[in-house]
Amino acid sequence: LLVRYFHERHDPGRSGADAEAVRGELLERLDAIPSLNEDRILRFYVDLVDVTLRTNFFQRGEGGVPKRHLSFKLASGRLAGIPKPALPYEIFVCAPDMEGVHLRSGPIARGGLRWSDRVEDYRTEVLGLVKAQQVKNAVIVPQGAKGGFVITADTNGLGRDERQALGVACYSTFIRGLLDLTDNRVAGEIVAPRDVRRHDGDDPYLVVAADKGTATFSDIANGIAAEYGFWFGDAFASGGSRGYDHKKMGITARGAWVSVQRHFREQGVDVQRDRVTVLGIGDMSGDVFGNGLLQSDSIALVAAFNHLHLFVDPDPDPAVSFAERQRLFALPRSGWADYDASLISEGGGVFSRQAKFVEITAPMRRAFGLTADRMTPDELIHELLKAPVDLVWNGGIGTYVKAGSEAHADVGDKANDAVRVDGSELRCRVFGEGGNLGLTQRGRVEAALAGVALNTDFIDNSGGVDCSDHEVNIKLLLGEVMAAGDLTTKQRNELLEAMTDDVARLVLTNNFRQAQALALIDRHARGRVGEYQRFIARMEAEQGLDRRLEELPDTDALAERVRGGGHLTRPELAVLLAYAKAYVKERLVGTAIVADPHAQAFGLTEFPAQFNARFAERFAEHYVHEHIVATQLANDVVHHMGVTFTVHVEEYTGASVEEVIRAWLVVREVFAIDDRFRIIEGLDAVPAETRDALMLSIMRLGRRGCRWFL
Repeated sequence: LLVRYFHERHDPGRSGADAEAVRGELLERLDAIPSLNEDRILRFYVDLVDVTLRTNFFQRGEGGVPKRHLSFKLASGRLAGIPKPALPYEIFVCAPDMEGVHLRSGPIARGGLRWSDRVEDYRTEVLGLVKAQQVKNAVIVPQGAKGGFVITADTNGLGRDERQALGVACYSTFIRGLLDLTDNRVAGEIVAPRDVRRHDGDDPYLVVAADKGTATFSDIANGIAAEYGFWFGDAFASGGSRGYDHKKMGITARGAWVSVQRHFREQGVDVQRDRVTVLGIGDMSGDVFGNGLLQSDSIALVAAFNHLHLFVDPDPDPAVSFAERQRLFALPRSGWADYDASLISEGGGVFSRQAKFVEITAPMRRAFGLTADRMTPDELIHELLKAPVDLVWNGGIGTYVKAGSEAHADVGDKANDAVRVDGSELRCRVFGEGGNLGLTQRGRVEAALAGVALNTDFIDNSGGVDCSDHEVNIKLLLGEVMAAGDLTTKQRNELLEAMTDDVARLVLTNNFRQAQALALIDRHARGRVGEYQRFIARMEAEQGLDRRLEELPDTDALAERVRGGGHLTRPELAVLLAYAKAYVKERLVGTAIVADPHAQAFGLTEFPAQFNARFAERFAEHYVHEHIVATQLANDVVHHMGVTFTVHVEEYTGASVEEVIRAWLVVREVFAIDDRFRIIEGLDAVPAETRDALMLSIMRLGRRGCRWFL
C-alpha cells in the first residue's frame, strides 16, 4: 500500500485521483498494527510520501533505462519532530556510492555544497551550516542554503587521485540529482522538469557554490548545468574559470580582516602598523588562513596548527616571518613542515601532531605562560588556545571553543575534543573568525562576557558569499543582455574581469559597514534593554526566531546580566542584526516601494559603477530585481539606524514597514545622513569612541526625523 500510494501520488503517468483513497486504506491498516514502534515507523513513511514535492523516480535515461540515482524534494519542515531549524525545502539524492542533501531556507536561496566525511550524520553537519548561512545571507539577496554529500562506497585501498576521481563522480551525481527536480526558464517562461509531477509552485532558482572539498568543482557543476540547458548558465556555480576566484581575490579573508581591524581600532591599536601577536588555526596553503595572514606585515605569528603539524615561533621577526608566509602561500599544497626552520626564533620549531611529546623550551614558557617541561602536541595546542596573544585567527576547519556549560559531545566535532577550550578560558584580545564554526555560539557569548572582542563567523567571513552573490546577480542580468544579442560571451567575460576590483570594493564596504553597525548597536543597546527585549519578542512572533536555538538569553537571564553590569554581547547582537535585515527584506518584496524610482536606485548600488553606466536601464529585467532592491534598502537602514529601528518606529507610529522605509528615504536625504556617516568614517585621527558617539547622534536625529515625518 505504501508503494501504491507513492506511485499514485508521484507517477506523472497516472491521474493521481486514487491517491487519497489508497492513503485512507493504508491508515486503516496501520490502526491494526499492535506494535507502537512499528506503527510510528510506518506512519513516518506515510508522512514522507505526503511531504515529497517532486521525485525523479519516473525519469528515464537513454533507451528508457532508469537513472542510477534517485532524488526527492521534500517539504521537510512539515515533518513532526524534525531537528530544528525546520526548513521549507530539502532535496535528498542517493546512488549506490553516495548520498547527499541540499537544504534551503526559501525559494530564493544559495549556499555551498561540501564533500563531507561525516557519513553517519552529514545531515546534522549540513543543518548546522545552513543555520549559519541563514543569518550570513542577511547581507545579500538569497536566503540561506547548504548542501553536502558523502561517499558511501568502500574507499579503502584507494590512492589520493582515485579517491578524488570518485569524489568528482559523486559530486556530479549530486548536481544531476538537484537539477533533475529544478524548473528551467526558456525565453522567460517556466519549463517543468520532464516526467516529474510537481506538488509545489514554480521553482527555477537553484544556485550552488564551492565549499569544503569542492573548491575546484565549479566548472564541473557549470558543465552539468550546460548539459541540462539550465537557464543560469555559468552563474549556477560561482567562482568557476569565468567567475571570481575567491582565493585569488582573498575576499573572504580580507572581509574578516576588516572585523579584526575594527576590534583593534576600538582598543587603540592599528593592526597595519602596530606589532600584534597572533595564534593561527590553519596553514598558509588555505584560502582564508593564508590570505588573512598576509593582510599585515606587522603580524607576529607566534604559533599555528593544522591537522598535521604544530608551528611555534615564540619571538618572531614580523618582516622575516611575513616574507616566509608569502613564500608558503605561493607554494602549492604547502604545510608548516615547509617553513624554513632557520627563520624560527630560539626555542621554537615545527612539530608533528603524531609525536609523543614536545619539549617545552624557556622561550615557549615565557611567550605562552606554560609551566610543564614537555607536553603532547594536543596538550600544547590546548594551552596555546588559552595563551595571552593579541589575536586568534581562525582560518581552519573544526570547532575549538565551547562554553563551560556545554559538553564536548554537544559540539559535534569529535576530532577536536582533546584540544578544545571554553570561551571563559580564552585570553586573547580579539578572535577573528575567517573559518566557519570555530566556536559554538554559546562559547562566543561566554568569551565576549569574559572580555574577548569578537563577532560571529557569519559576520566576519560573509565576504565570500557576498562576492558570489555579486557574481551571480551580474551574470543573471548579463545573461538577459546576451540573450537579446546585445553582448557576446567574450565581451561579458572581459567585463567581468575588468570589474574584479570594483566588486571587491563593494564586498569589503559591506564588511566594513556591518562591523561598524555592530559597534554602534553595541553602544546603543546599553541602557535600552526594554527596546531590545521587545524587538526579540517581535522576531519570535513574526520572524521565526528561536531564542534557544540562537543562544539568546530569556527575559530573566538578560535582566540578571544587566543587574551585574552586563548587556547583550556582540555575538548575540550579530544574530539580531541578521534578523532585522531579514525582517525588512521580506516585508518589502512585492510592495510598491521596490518599484519606486528612488528605491530602484538603491538596487543599483549592488553593481559596480561601470556596470551601471551600461546596463542600469535594464535593471528591471533582472529575475530577482525586487529582492535586490529590498536587500539594499534593508542593509542601508539597519547599517545607519540600527537593529530595532524599524520595529521601534512601527510601534511608535502604527506605520507599516513599507511606510517606515519611505519615511527613512526622505529623512535620509533631508539630513544627508549617509554623507555625514561617510565624513565621520574618514576622520582617521579621531578616536573610534568619538566617531561612534558622533554616529549615534546622527542615528538619534534619523529616528526622531522618521517619527516626526510619519
